[in-house]
Amino acid sequence: MAVDYQSLAVKGVQALSPYQPGKPIEELARELGLNPAEIVKLASNENPLGPSDKAMAAARKALEEMCLYPDGNGFDLKQALSKRFGVDMNQITLGNGSNDVLEVIARCFADSDSEVVFSQYAFAVYPIVTQAIGAKGVSVPARDWGHDLDAMAAAVTDRTKLVFVANPNNPTGTVHEADALEAFLDRIPERVLVVLDEAYCECLTGDEYPDGIKLLARYPNLIVCRTFSKAWGLAALRVGYATSSPEIADILNRVRQPFNVDTVALAAATAVLEDEAYLNRSREVNEAGLRQLCEGFDRMGLPYIPSAGNFVAVEVGEQAAGVYQALLAHGVIVRPVAGYGMPCHLRVSVGLPEENDRFLDALAEALVSAGEGG
Repeated sequence: MAVDYQSLAVKGVQALSPYQPGKPIEELARELGLNPAEIVKLASNENPLGPSDKAMAAARKALEEMCLYPDGNGFDLKQALSKRFGVDMNQITLGNGSNDVLEVIARCFADSDSEVVFSQYAFAVYPIVTQAIGAKGVSVPARDWGHDLDAMAAAVTDRTKLVFVANPNNPTGTVHEADALEAFLDRIPERVLVVLDEAYCECLTGDEYPDGIKLLARYPNLIVCRTFSKAWGLAALRVGYATSSPEIADILNRVRQPFNVDTVALAAATAVLEDEAYLNRSREVNEAGLRQLCEGFDRMGLPYIPSAGNFVAVEVGEQAAGVYQALLAHGVIVRPVAGYGMPCHLRVSVGLPEENDRFLDALAEALVSAGEGG
């Protein structure tokens, strides 16, 4: 008799579906017989500039040591982060991307007797890691596509261990200003940890927006997670980090896997932190690209959610799945977000000007063809 191996998995994992990332260029090329060089990928919120020259140089040099294990403590990168953000090195936890850190946090502080609070339309990893560890996920209805911080604070109970807050939020691009976030933190009991996911914080340039790291001294129950995958242009190398109190960081580092960030990633991330010109250029391209995309949506009469990230969610109606497929046929990859409960939207990452134009032209045609097909 065959063994039902799914039944051997823990209950939370049995009901999970694998996380679906944006479609890779190579996969679309294979499926439709397209030239990979002619495909535009605007699906995964990657930096359209490509990697920093400083990061590339550091990565090439680090390859010479690929036969050796990485520095498991990530000393050089922690030192660079400490210098840039004014935190002690013992407040930093490194991860294989920020997703890795989010999972470690959940495993350290929540279990089957716990509740974890997050918002509707928030990053898919929050409910995934919650369910995987057997905790109860409490999804709080959104307000205007973003976090309803008052409702999230009210959802905290005696069983709540973690609250996930993304600022800016993915996939909607909504953001809370500093006053609102601090008022929310003031309402959360100190025994409940707030995980502030700032994966897109480098897109924010105004003083009205919060810098989570600067709030750590006031809120000892705060954990701030960031990544090198977006504005810093290192998505393929998978480097993320959390800053927190030394006590929380000590707990996280007990569960964090040894050597979870490789030598090349450590070197590239350390180098890119000093490439301020690259970061500034990334911001300029992003701000111009957001304007370009939104102006195009306005011309087509398409509603969209104003975004503070490097992407924008545009509403194309009940034909969104058909529009997505039609865009693929044009060699343009965007991100369907029906899995987030947004079946009428597509999320579009900001590309270079010519890539944004290519998408907008393809979208105009896709809307027509999807409508005819419906």
